[in-house]
Amino acid sequence: MAIYAFAEFEERGSRASRIYASARYPSKQIGNVFFDSDDVPNLRYADEMPVRLKCLHSVVAFRPSHILLSRDILGGKPLYYGSDLSISSFKSYIDGEAHEVLPGEVIKLDYTGKILERKKYAFEEVFKIGNADVEELIEIIERTLYKLKLKVGCIAFSGGLDSSLLAAIYDLPLISVTASGKEEEWLRRAAKMIGREIEVLRVDKKEVLEAVDAVKKIIETDDFLQISIAVPIHLAMQFAKSLGYSEIVFGQGADELFGGYRRYVDMDPCELKDALMNDLRNIGDANLIRDNKLAYKNEIKLTTPYLDWDIIDAAVKLPPEYKVRREGGRVIRKYVLRKIAEKYLPGEIAWREKKAIQYSTGIAKILKRYM
Repeated sequence: MAIYAFAEFEERGSRASRIYASARYPSKQIGNVFFDSDDVPNLRYADEMPVRLKCLHSVVAFRPSHILLSRDILGGKPLYYGSDLSISSFKSYIDGEAHEVLPGEVIKLDYTGKILERKKYAFEEVFKIGNADVEELIEIIERTLYKLKLKVGCIAFSGGLDSSLLAAIYDLPLISVTASGKEEEWLRRAAKMIGREIEVLRVDKKEVLEAVDAVKKIIETDDFLQISIAVPIHLAMQFAKSLGYSEIVFGQGADELFGGYRRYVDMDPCELKDALMNDLRNIGDANLIRDNKLAYKNEIKLTTPYLDWDIIDAAVKLPPEYKVRREGGRVIRKYVLRKIAEKYLPGEIAWREKKAIQYSTGIAKILKRYM
């Protein structure tokens, strides 16, 4: 687990006599504050935490008069609580009914478990949507990726646009897991094209299927799509841990921010604009909760450079035609990110079509056949 707390009561309905709390890596504890975020929460701004703490986060703070719970506006870090004051990053650790701290929400509980106050911030209160100079926005995105200067961990490399751009910017080792011989060939060739070494773990049907039951428990759902995505991510995290890495970098967020999904291709501009915003707003439920639960169980830090607040703030202001571009009779997804990548990557990689992880690795094919 990442963050976990439970209370002892002398009798039903009374004030808690004792609170037991812990934070396991990658979460942290400073005094009575337990959190998973890159920045340290400042309790001076506790009531405005989703606006003030400009990163993905979950926060639990034990104050003299109340318990504070907060979660980022995208809902990237899971957090649940029960009426008995049990608090956890996993629903299954809550005794009784588990209540979710919603994206952008701040909740105050008293020490009987009663809600004293709750406030939910809107997406637009964190990311100001509006018009801005496109060239300046592109420069912000590129500059921010460089500014992060990641120096620890490894990159989960797929040989596609998102992870290859990160591999070109950050001097970190590359790792990958696949069940496909064809993909393994591409991974090794793509890494060589950008002058990098890569560690590839080839898994078989037995290893894939053995991971399924563990993954179901970790991500707390039986949804096939979620499982098919979670299995390769879980195996990659396990592989990274076995190689001695404590952090792993993924390219999550690029599809939602820059128009990577295939379904965007047939949308008109207005429909596309709405779809991009809705997918970004829901990225927590759709992807990040799953991925962070996997990271918590593997006790490895998940780093997502594309979801830096400055990049998100710039990307939401980009017109849709810079994300899904109609040019020369074809539709180019993630157009603006490809234009940035051209500076760092061979064209074969920068303009390579996206293929979802569950399909490129061959893992979805195995799961469909045997589940």
